[in-house]
Amino acid sequence: MSAGGSGGSSPRSSSAGGSSSRAGLEAASSYADLRRQEAVSPKRLYAIDARCTAQSPVTDVQQLTDLAMAAVSAGGGHVLDVSHVIFPNGAITLVLILAESHLSIHTGPEENLIAIDLFSCGAIDGKRVLDELVAGLRLADVRVAQLDRGSPRVTRGHVP
Repeated sequence: MSAGGSGGSSPRSSSAGGSSSRAGLEAASSYADLRRQEAVSPKRLYAIDARCTAQSPVTDVQQLTDLAMAAVSAGGGHVLDVSHVIFPNGAITLVLILAESHLSIHTGPEENLIAIDLFSCGAIDGKRVLDELVAGLRLADVRVAQLDRGSPRVTRGHVP
Protein backbone atom coordinates (compact mmCIF):
# COMPACT_ATOMS: atom_id res chain seq x y z
CA MET A 1 0.00 0.00 0.00
CA SER A 2 2.50 2.58 -1.06
CA ALA A 3 1.74 6.01 -2.33
CA GLY A 4 4.52 8.16 -3.58
CA GLY A 5 5.27 10.94 -5.97
CA SER A 6 7.30 10.58 -9.09
CA GLY A 7 10.99 11.30 -8.98
CA GLY A 8 13.63 10.40 -6.44
CA SER A 9 13.11 13.35 -4.12
CA SER A 10 9.51 12.71 -3.06
CA PRO A 11 8.93 10.95 0.22
CA ARG A 12 7.20 7.58 -0.03
CA SER A 13 4.45 6.82 2.41
CA SER A 14 2.23 3.95 3.33
CA SER A 15 -0.82 3.59 5.48
CA ALA A 16 -2.92 0.65 6.55
CA GLY A 17 -6.18 2.53 6.42
CA GLY A 18 -5.65 6.15 7.38
CA SER A 19 -7.32 8.15 10.08
CA SER A 20 -10.19 9.25 7.86
CA SER A 21 -10.98 5.76 6.56
CA ARG A 22 -13.98 3.74 7.57
CA ALA A 23 -11.66 0.83 8.48
CA GLY A 24 -9.74 3.08 10.90
CA LEU A 25 -12.97 4.23 12.54
CA GLU A 26 -14.20 0.65 12.89
CA ALA A 27 -10.89 -0.43 14.43
CA ALA A 28 -10.99 2.45 16.92
CA SER A 29 -14.64 1.73 17.75
CA SER A 30 -13.79 -1.83 18.76
CA TYR A 31 -11.60 -0.39 21.54
CA ALA A 32 -14.11 2.18 22.84
CA ASP A 33 -14.44 0.46 26.22
CA LEU A 34 -10.66 0.30 26.60
CA ARG A 35 -10.39 4.04 25.84
CA ARG A 36 -13.11 4.88 28.39
CA GLN A 37 -11.21 2.94 31.08
CA GLU A 38 -7.98 4.66 30.14
CA ALA A 39 -9.55 8.11 30.34
CA VAL A 40 -8.94 7.98 34.09
CA SER A 41 -5.56 6.21 33.84
CA PRO A 42 -2.14 7.85 34.01
CA LYS A 43 -0.79 9.21 30.75
CA ARG A 44 2.92 9.17 30.08
CA LEU A 45 5.22 10.27 27.30
CA TYR A 46 8.40 8.26 26.91
CA ALA A 47 11.07 9.75 24.67
CA ILE A 48 14.16 7.83 23.61
CA ASP A 49 17.20 9.18 21.84
CA ALA A 50 19.75 6.55 20.87
CA ARG A 51 22.48 5.66 18.45
CA CYS A 52 21.99 3.00 15.81
CA THR A 53 24.65 0.33 15.54
CA ALA A 54 25.82 -1.57 12.46
CA GLN A 55 23.39 -4.33 13.50
CA SER A 56 20.37 -2.00 13.91
CA PRO A 57 17.68 -2.96 11.38
CA VAL A 58 16.55 0.63 10.84
CA THR A 59 16.89 0.90 7.06
CA ASP A 60 14.30 -1.79 6.29
CA VAL A 61 10.84 -0.31 6.87
CA GLN A 62 9.13 -3.71 7.01
CA GLN A 63 11.52 -5.04 9.65
CA LEU A 64 11.23 -1.77 11.60
CA THR A 65 7.43 -2.02 11.44
CA ASP A 66 7.42 -5.67 12.49
CA LEU A 67 9.68 -4.93 15.48
CA ALA A 68 7.55 -1.97 16.54
CA MET A 69 4.31 -3.95 16.29
CA ALA A 70 5.82 -6.85 18.26
CA ALA A 71 7.03 -4.44 20.97
CA VAL A 72 3.56 -2.89 21.28
CA SER A 73 2.01 -6.35 21.52
CA ALA A 74 4.54 -7.41 24.19
CA GLY A 75 3.52 -4.35 26.22
CA GLY A 76 -0.16 -5.25 25.97
CA GLY A 77 -0.97 -2.57 23.37
CA HIS A 78 -3.22 -2.71 20.33
CA VAL A 79 -2.16 -1.33 16.91
CA LEU A 80 -5.03 0.32 15.02
CA ASP A 81 -3.15 1.78 12.07
CA VAL A 82 0.38 2.07 10.67
CA SER A 83 1.90 4.72 8.44
CA HIS A 84 5.42 5.47 7.29
CA VAL A 85 7.43 7.78 5.08
CA ILE A 86 10.83 6.98 3.60
CA PHE A 87 12.78 10.12 2.78
CA PRO A 88 15.30 10.43 -0.09
CA ASN A 89 18.25 10.21 2.34
CA GLY A 90 16.94 6.87 3.66
CA ALA A 91 15.48 8.31 6.87
CA ILE A 92 12.25 6.67 7.97
CA THR A 93 9.40 8.07 10.00
CA LEU A 94 7.09 5.33 11.25
CA VAL A 95 3.91 5.99 13.22
CA LEU A 96 1.73 3.38 14.88
CA ILE A 97 -1.68 4.58 16.02
CA LEU A 98 -2.55 2.62 19.12
CA ALA A 99 -5.78 2.09 21.00
CA GLU A 100 -3.66 3.35 23.92
CA SER A 101 -2.31 6.39 21.94
CA HIS A 102 0.71 6.28 19.61
CA LEU A 103 4.30 5.22 18.92
CA SER A 104 6.55 7.14 16.55
CA ILE A 105 10.02 6.22 15.35
CA HIS A 106 12.28 8.60 13.43
CA THR A 107 15.61 7.43 12.00
CA GLY A 108 18.49 9.70 11.06
CA PRO A 109 20.97 7.74 8.95
CA GLU A 110 23.48 10.56 8.52
CA GLU A 111 24.17 10.60 12.25
CA ASN A 112 23.18 7.00 13.12
CA LEU A 113 20.49 8.43 15.39
CA ILE A 114 17.01 7.26 16.22
CA ALA A 115 14.26 9.05 18.15
CA ILE A 116 11.35 7.09 19.57
CA ASP A 117 8.28 8.59 21.24
CA LEU A 118 5.61 6.53 22.97
CA PHE A 119 2.58 8.28 24.38
CA SER A 120 0.81 5.76 26.58
CA CYS A 121 -2.50 5.79 28.34
CA GLY A 122 -2.87 3.43 31.26
CA ALA A 123 -3.15 -0.19 30.24
CA ILE A 124 -0.10 -0.44 27.98
CA ASP A 125 3.23 -1.21 29.65
CA GLY A 126 5.32 1.57 28.13
CA LYS A 127 8.56 0.44 29.75
CA ARG A 128 8.13 -3.04 28.29
CA VAL A 129 7.43 -1.60 24.83
CA LEU A 130 10.60 0.48 24.98
CA ASP A 131 12.73 -2.36 26.38
CA GLU A 132 11.58 -4.57 23.50
CA LEU A 133 12.35 -1.84 20.95
CA VAL A 134 15.81 -1.09 22.34
CA ALA A 135 16.71 -4.80 22.32
CA GLY A 136 15.18 -5.55 18.91
CA LEU A 137 16.69 -2.49 17.27
CA ARG A 138 20.08 -3.17 18.89
CA LEU A 139 20.52 0.44 19.98
CA ALA A 140 23.46 1.99 21.85
CA ASP A 141 23.86 5.10 24.02
CA VAL A 142 20.17 4.98 24.93
CA ARG A 143 18.74 7.97 26.79
CA VAL A 144 15.17 7.83 28.07
CA ALA A 145 13.09 10.77 29.26
CA GLN A 146 9.70 10.33 30.85
CA LEU A 147 7.00 12.95 31.21
CA ASP A 148 3.68 12.49 32.96
CA ARG A 149 0.85 14.04 30.94
CA GLY A 150 -2.69 15.05 31.73
CA SER A 151 -1.89 16.68 35.04
CA PRO A 152 -5.00 17.78 36.95
CA ARG A 153 -3.28 21.15 37.45
CA VAL A 154 -3.62 21.92 33.73
CA THR A 155 -7.08 22.98 32.64
CA ARG A 156 -8.37 23.77 29.18
CA GLY A 157 -6.74 26.88 27.89
CA HIS A 158 -4.65 27.42 31.02
CA VAL A 159 -1.12 26.44 31.87
CA PRO A 160 -0.11 27.23 35.46
